[in-house]
Amino acid sequence: MRSKILLMLGALLALPVLPVRGADDAPAPPTLNVWPGMAPGETGQIPPEFEKSNQYFNVTVPTLTVYHAPKDKDTGVAMLVCPGGGYQSVYASKEGIEPCQWLNSLGITGVLLKYRVPNRPGEPRYLAALQDAQRAMSLVRANAQAWGLDPNRIGMMGFSAGGQMTVDTATNFTQLSYPPVDTVDKVSNRPDFCIVAYPGGLVKTGSSDLGKEIHVTKDTPPMFIVQANDDRVGSENSVYLYLALKEAGVPAELHIYGEGGHGFGMRPGTAPHNSWPQRCEDWLVQRGVLIKSNGPALDPAK
Repeated sequence: MRSKILLMLGALLALPVLPVRGADDAPAPPTLNVWPGMAPGETGQIPPEFEKSNQYFNVTVPTLTVYHAPKDKDTGVAMLVCPGGGYQSVYASKEGIEPCQWLNSLGITGVLLKYRVPNRPGEPRYLAALQDAQRAMSLVRANAQAWGLDPNRIGMMGFSAGGQMTVDTATNFTQLSYPPVDTVDKVSNRPDFCIVAYPGGLVKTGSSDLGKEIHVTKDTPPMFIVQANDDRVGSENSVYLYLALKEAGVPAELHIYGEGGHGFGMRPGTAPHNSWPQRCEDWLVQRGVLIKSNGPALDPAK
C-alpha cells in the first residue's frame, strides 16, 4: 500500500504546476517584447523600471499586451493602444487597459503598448516612443494571421502624448525612425485608421504650424479626433491637425467639447464629453471598420 501511495505522489509531482485562478478569473493576456534585443539607442543608463498608481516609469523594455476580442464578438479588427503620460510615464489603466476593454466590447482586439519613458536626453522628445510605435505596428501586422486579425484593419489609438505618438506614426510610415533589425521591419507600419484623444505637442504654443516631424499627405490614414475646449495643453493641437488633414483630402472627424479638461479618458458620465466613445463607435461603423447590416460601408483605409 505504501509503495502505491508513493507512486501516486510521484506521478502528481511530475505534473506541470498551473496557476491557480478563481472560477471567474480570465487568463492573463499574453505579453511580448517589442524588440528582439535591446531597443535602439539604449545604453543601460536609465534606472530600473517601476510601477506606481497604475503608471509605469523608467521603461527600457517596451512590451505589447494583447487583449483578444471575445470569440463570439471578434471582428478581426485590432488597434494598437498608446496611453499618455507626458513621455515621463505610461498610464496603463485609464488610457490603456480600459480602452482595450472598450474595444473588446466592440469585437476589436486591443494591443496595449508600454513604450519607453522618459524621453531620452539629447534626442527629440517623441523619438524613442515613435520608434517603439512603428515597430509595434509592424509587429501586430506581422502576427495578424497567427492572432486571427485582418491585416488591412489594424488601427492605432492614442491619448495625450500617446495621441502625438499616433499622429507621428500615421504620418511617418514611409520611413523608419531606426535601423531595421529583422524581417518584421519589412512589414508595413501604417495604421489603417486612427483615434486621437486630446493630443499634445502637435503645435507650438501660439503657432498654427504642425511639428516638423508631422507629414500629413493624401495617404495619411483617416482620423477621429476628440478634445475639450478647456484642455490645458490646448485644443489647437486637434484643430490644426484636422485642418491639415482636410487640406490633404484625408477623411477626418473632429469633436471639440466645451468642457472636459485634459485626460478624461473613456469613463462613463453625464457630461457631454463622456459620450465621445459612442460617437467614435459611430465613426468606426461609418468608415467600414465595424460592419453592421444597416447599409454599405466605406473602405477604412481611404
